[in-house]
Amino acid sequence: MTRFVDVRNMVRWVASTGPEPIIAGIMEYLEADFRRWESFDKSPRVASHTPFGVIELMPTSDHETYGFKYVNGHPSNPSRGFQTVTAFGVLADVHNGYPTFLTEMTVLTALRTAATSGMVARKLARPGSSVMAMIGSGSQSEFQALAFRSALGITTLRMWDTDPAAMDKFRRNMAPYGFDITLATSAADAVAGADVITTCTADKANATILTADLIRPGVHVNAIGGDCPGKTELDARILELGEVFVEFPEQTRIEGEIQQMPADFAVTEFWQVLTGRAAGRTSPEQVTIFDSVGFAIEDFSALRYVRDAVAGTDFYEDIDLVANPEDPKDLFGLVGALSPVG
Repeated sequence: MTRFVDVRNMVRWVASTGPEPIIAGIMEYLEADFRRWESFDKSPRVASHTPFGVIELMPTSDHETYGFKYVNGHPSNPSRGFQTVTAFGVLADVHNGYPTFLTEMTVLTALRTAATSGMVARKLARPGSSVMAMIGSGSQSEFQALAFRSALGITTLRMWDTDPAAMDKFRRNMAPYGFDITLATSAADAVAGADVITTCTADKANATILTADLIRPGVHVNAIGGDCPGKTELDARILELGEVFVEFPEQTRIEGEIQQMPADFAVTEFWQVLTGRAAGRTSPEQVTIFDSVGFAIEDFSALRYVRDAVAGTDFYEDIDLVANPEDPKDLFGLVGALSPVG
């Protein structure tokens, strides 16, 4: 049998546990897996692009467990009543290939993306950071706010979005959590005095939502909107103001902010910071930039966390996903005995 967490149970689990403790828990699994980065199979995600959006598969394995995520990105979906991003994920036992765990990942991807941002910021943001500017108040924004409070103690949020209704949604959702929230009048207004800047917009275009003149010394830029070729959010000059940290360069050069830069543009793989092979933040004045596109190992970590967290609870069910005949060589026998003949 395969353990299955559907949307109802995912929502029940998050509601009962709380999104912030879950994000904090995923951070710990992420850091553990990033520290053993070299043990994983790694490849850029397999993407199918259409005029409507993209559908992707994101696989990885540590040679004991295999995991993958199916995910889409369709920026025009909200105007048609659909989510921009939906996903599901699977873990399997590499020894027999059987899927052992299946779960929705629309909610889980939001949690793991936020957890990744928080994990990285713990190493790269300036100590004592308390103010975060957020450009883009879509589905990821609330999760990011909670991740940065968990990781850094962020207490003040300065939000900017071209959609006033989306900003109102953000303030309404975050009001119970005790943040000091300002709805800014522009990107420049939002980043004034910020220690951290998070950019997360949905349009799949080479946009410039943040310009180099707005970047102060010491700021940490958490650029998480990049997820496909031809989509960027940052003025390319920002990438030359400080050190750029990435997940998997082979994928980030295709999909991230650094797709704007020459192929030999120098970046630092974040796992090397965790293992001491590369420096993170080196001074209070340094600008640090996390060019995040999302990578399969992060989904692997999140899947493992949920699998372990719901074990022994009522937040999952067992489903009969794999045909398992008594004689492994007689698959036809499962159906033949029930089929009319002649």
